Amino acid sequence: MGTKKQTKTNLTQIMFYLVMGLAGAACGILMMKVIRSSIPAGAPLTKTLVRIGAMLILFYIAAILQIIIHEGGHLVFGLLTGYKFCSFRVYSFMWIKDSERIRFKRISIAGTGGQCLMAPPGAENGKIPASIPVLMYNFGGAIMNLIAAAIAGGLALGCPEGSVIRMFLLFLVIIGVAFALLNGLPLRMGAVNNDGRNALDLAKDPEACRSFWISMKVNELASRGIRVKDMPKEWFTVPAEKDLQNGITAVRGVLAAGRLMDQQRFTEADELMKRFLEGKNGIVGVYRGLLGNDRMFIELITENRPEVLEAMKTPEQLKIMRAMKRYPSVLRTEYAYSLLAKKEPENAKKILREFEKSARSYPYPGEIEAERELIAIVQEKAQPAETEDSEEPAVADELSAASECDNNF
Repeated sequence: MGTKKQTKTNLTQIMFYLVMGLAGAACGILMMKVIRSSIPAGAPLTKTLVRIGAMLILFYIAAILQIIIHEGGHLVFGLLTGYKFCSFRVYSFMWIKDSERIRFKRISIAGTGGQCLMAPPGAENGKIPASIPVLMYNFGGAIMNLIAAAIAGGLALGCPEGSVIRMFLLFLVIIGVAFALLNGLPLRMGAVNNDGRNALDLAKDPEACRSFWISMKVNELASRGIRVKDMPKEWFTVPAEKDLQNGITAVRGVLAAGRLMDQQRFTEADELMKRFLEGKNGIVGVYRGLLGNDRMFIELITENRPEVLEAMKTPEQLKIMRAMKRYPSVLRTEYAYSLLAKKEPENAKKILREFEKSARSYPYPGEIEAERELIAIVQEKAQPAETEDSEEPAVADELSAASECDNNF
């Protein structure tokens, strides 16, 4: 069984590197042809370097456009199959619909170039539907990449050989086809599914489909400012061990742990997160890092044992926390670490200011409200030290003032 699974993983990795390698080679050959046709022999090296730099910029622009087109495909095909717009993100730029209107926000999620999240079709009373359309929504991005590549290819035929416009259009073709293959073919990189794999898994697995609906619904309500502790509790049941092997269903476990954190049931949350992190399941990447981040926070506000905290700072954990250093929950833990473990109130104030800066552009106000409550717990824990250091009460005052500033933003 293990050998078969490893073989599938190896084949997936081979497919990924093959597609990326062929796309890179095609773009490289195209750039060399343009250089040879547009720059005469004996031309200054600076002219060649400037042309190469310009082509790399065009390649980057083409890649960004195809990301936007890919996410736009999810949006278009989602709307066509009953979904409603929730948020659209390219890199850290995000447009999100709250209860009133669409607003511009900023958020960076490690490992993702873009994301289109939508409110799933189904009963408005919170009851989970028996099934929802999943194929077109998930395949929509790859389909739109292919459509854009076909249009760009047709336009390129009418452009002069070696022209900048033709090269840019061919970049769109190459990158579009690569994106379509990497997202449309059902591939699984480790425990992470791409769009194609998700579509097929959701279509044949009712439990995964149920989990998909819940995660999308939770995101929809969070965008309206509703906290997870106030959402229907039946959405946050921990899946059975066998179901946790599926990456889509495993997210429900992460949501359950997050709800316990929001309810400030720290002992239960820590036990659940420890079980997830030590077991074999489909929780990977950013989710594992955020679980580890919350466990570190719980340790800081409870036992605060230096040796335990040091053991939690694994290379993988620190890597994810560095990649998400402006994420509110990570800043909250950094603040607690600086104030409670390192006893550095001045540095804690700097982190608190970073938190408030992040909070002003963060798209989910309910999460910020919850994070501020956790920060208040940290400040209460630091009170004994504050009686000896008259400067530290300013930290609480600063949070209050910054909070008022944020509300008026």
